[in-house]
Amino acid sequence: MKSKYLLPFLVCSSITFSLGLQAAHHEKEEINYKEGQKAVIDAFGWDMKNPTISTERITDNLHVLFGNGGNILVSTGDDGVLLVDDQMPEAKNVILRAIRKLGGRSVDYIINTHWHFDHAEGNNVFGPSGAQIIAQENSRYMMLNPKPINLSFIVYPQQPYPLNAVPQITYQDSMKLHLNGDQIELYHFGHAHTTGDTAVYLRNSNVLHMGDVFNMTGPPFIDAGNGGSIDGIIHFCEEILKVVNDETVVVPGHGPISTTEDIQTYIDMLIVVRDRIQAQILEGKSLQEIIESDPTKEWRDKFGDGPFIVGVIDRAYAGMTK
Repeated sequence: MKSKYLLPFLVCSSITFSLGLQAAHHEKEEINYKEGQKAVIDAFGWDMKNPTISTERITDNLHVLFGNGGNILVSTGDDGVLLVDDQMPEAKNVILRAIRKLGGRSVDYIINTHWHFDHAEGNNVFGPSGAQIIAQENSRYMMLNPKPINLSFIVYPQQPYPLNAVPQITYQDSMKLHLNGDQIELYHFGHAHTTGDTAVYLRNSNVLHMGDVFNMTGPPFIDAGNGGSIDGIIHFCEEILKVVNDETVVVPGHGPISTTEDIQTYIDMLIVVRDRIQAQILEGKSLQEIIESDPTKEWRDKFGDGPFIVGVIDRAYAGMTK
């Protein structure tokens, strides 16, 4: 019924089978990844010893899993189980229990919306178990050649992903899959949250997963240290709205299931924040002076104080002053 090694239903407009293994695992200086990673997990308040998952139905065969890390979209059906993002290795068992309640057995296919730890480190357990992994080509590169993720208030030391946990299939700008009765379209509109973001649109079901290009828990994190930018996020969101429609169900990278109207509101707020920051940069103001002017005050009013309220200013500024 399905194969772990072939995708006979795969049709793509620009696809790369990444057969040449990159030399990312050459010897490097020893880095204490675990200590730095634990500090980040603790800062987020995630209990990775006792992870939990909640499930929300979109259709009979499409559900969203919420837990520590990014939102997971699950497609189940005759072709197997597809995950869009897979959180972190510690959540493997609770994710599998949730999938089995939905009628699935194992994870057969994974689409990574990008390479960050809270969305893709589940690859480390599902890849070795046989799941085929798909991502934009820059995400594969960054998994093999990672750099620290500067969240502005703390830094996550990202270790290289092992070769059996990186995408076997990559694409440049767009591609299509046909799986579980859906046409699944992958889109990349350039650097945004990272350099390798993917929007995943299940056309028949009219469901869109945006990864961390679109966030519903506050302002976005812009990975400016690894090529992300506020202008790129705005552009990416504007372009995907040309693909979908007003009835599309939207799964953000974090936060509740949303709408395209929410994406437009998010774009409008990003433009306001960008323009406020840009005007003060042109006036020669320092980052601290810009932070004190509170250019994200509307987000603060809605979501309250939090590290990403100031963080989006810090990371937008970093990207705009390179």
